[in-house]
Amino acid sequence: MNLNIYDIAKEAGVSITTVSRVLNHKENISTKTKDKVEKVLKKYNYIPNAIARGLVTKSMKSIGIVTTNITDMHHAKSAYIMEREFNKLGYSVMLCNTGSRTEESINYIKMLSERNIDGIILMGSVFNNKDIQSSISAYLNHIPTVLQNGFLDMENTYSVLVDDSYGISMCVDHLFEKGHSDIVYVKDMDTYSAKQKKEGFLVGMNKNDLKLDDNSIINTQCGLDGGRNAVKELIKLKKKFTAIIFGEDVTAIGAIKELRDLDINVPNDVAIIGFNNSILAECCYPELTSVDNKVETTSFLSVKLLNDLIEKKNVASNILVRPELVIRKST
Repeated sequence: MNLNIYDIAKEAGVSITTVSRVLNHKENISTKTKDKVEKVLKKYNYIPNAIARGLVTKSMKSIGIVTTNITDMHHAKSAYIMEREFNKLGYSVMLCNTGSRTEESINYIKMLSERNIDGIILMGSVFNNKDIQSSISAYLNHIPTVLQNGFLDMENTYSVLVDDSYGISMCVDHLFEKGHSDIVYVKDMDTYSAKQKKEGFLVGMNKNDLKLDDNSIINTQCGLDGGRNAVKELIKLKKKFTAIIFGEDVTAIGAIKELRDLDINVPNDVAIIGFNNSILAECCYPELTSVDNKVETTSFLSVKLLNDLIEKKNVASNILVRPELVIRKST
């Protein structure tokens, strides 16, 4: 027999709202009423239709997670943690991979807004793009939105941020304590996070009264080739350096490979620090000193923050997480 929630409510002698509350495991239902509804559900082996249930409860119990590159280990780990946690809370998750393309980001944001989802998490700081901000304002103004390690000064958007500036400043402190004064920072992205890291480098250098010049910060692309190119550029510029800080582990590892090819020893000749504390930091040689940006912590906090927003609890608009420096053999 093909029953719907209205048929179940009629046979159990309760309202459809009560049936919905039982199906969604809500509290404040008497044991007697709950048993009566569950008896009818069991009798007909009733499986609720998600769309029909959503029309009644005004919730599809679904979450959208938008990331730029799911093949990135950092994003993949974060998405996995969040999907598992939302699953425990009874939500299904729709994962959207934009490939860092603005048009695709906007299309996904529009599509998710049309799916009647309960909330959205935007992973990373690339969503500060003005065109994407406009689409968020247009399509998500009624949907709770959390940015993981990103920030937007907009209504109905909340952030779980890692203090990237503090993380890079810690790197400078560590290198200074090891006796380094000729320190270079390599910026390998152009995002909100990357700008915060650059600012942290300037803060750390000024705090320790270390000299800065036009070549103390250089730009490259993220990745192994970017790290190799950064070293080549420094040598071409005849820049004096005994330590290099990178915004990503993979770029730092590219630099280590290039230095090794040039018979420059790490860390005896040049110390190297990365960022993310990914598994790559332990796989390279020498093992890489890296900033742990707490991917597990930010993932759990993002889920909790969005769930609290959906349940209309009072929450902080921004949560700031302090990173830690994991010291290994590269320094």
